[in-house]
Amino acid sequence: MKHGKKYRASAENIDREKSYPVEDAVRLVKESAKAKFDETVDLVVRLGVDPRHADQQVRGAVVLPNGIGRSVRVLVFAKGEKEKEALAAGADHAGADDLVAKVQEGWTDFEVVIATPDMMGSVGKLGRVLGPRGLMPNPKLGTVTMDVTRAVREAKAGKIEYRVDKAGNVHVPVGKASFTPDALSGNVNSLLHELMRAKPSAAKGRYMLSAYLSSTMGPSVKLDTSSLVAVVQ
Repeated sequence: MKHGKKYRASAENIDREKSYPVEDAVRLVKESAKAKFDETVDLVVRLGVDPRHADQQVRGAVVLPNGIGRSVRVLVFAKGEKEKEALAAGADHAGADDLVAKVQEGWTDFEVVIATPDMMGSVGKLGRVLGPRGLMPNPKLGTVTMDVTRAVREAKAGKIEYRVDKAGNVHVPVGKASFTPDALSGNVNSLLHELMRAKPSAAKGRYMLSAYLSSTMGPSVKLDTSSLVAVVQ
């Protein structure tokens, strides 16, 4: 893959063989974000797990302390007072069977789906639409709940879901290049600690194999996670 001049210039300032502390990596990523738009900053972590085994799955959700830099569109499946509660909390869309039918017809103008338990019988019919997009409400992730106010507010505040893929990687956004260094570092550290906390008991050997931080158009920077591993383990 051939990269442009800006990318190559940024890459020259990064030692590909070196692992950088989070604060230094954030500085390098911010310096390399030279696009005309506000680039998203992503974190990719390779874990020492075998996702083919159910007891080595790594999945969860965490509210990043400084948000992700953009507003997410939240859909809530709820009836009556809970529908009103969801809208009052800031949900973009809320409703019951009318919204289920709309989604069945192909409407997908939302990024987070929350449902009250009594709606899951109907929402379950949307598996083919929501499942592949990773949007099916899940009690373990806090998206099947009667406390719709809290769920909506957390989603709006920067709650993100993470899930290990078939290759053992977790890939999530941690903010924007326009964030302050402290805000980005805080988000990165929160997510890394969350992943360590979520380590499956069945995972053997090294768990956090590598971690890289990058902006949308910039080169990746390898993170030094040794101190984190030592503290958590």
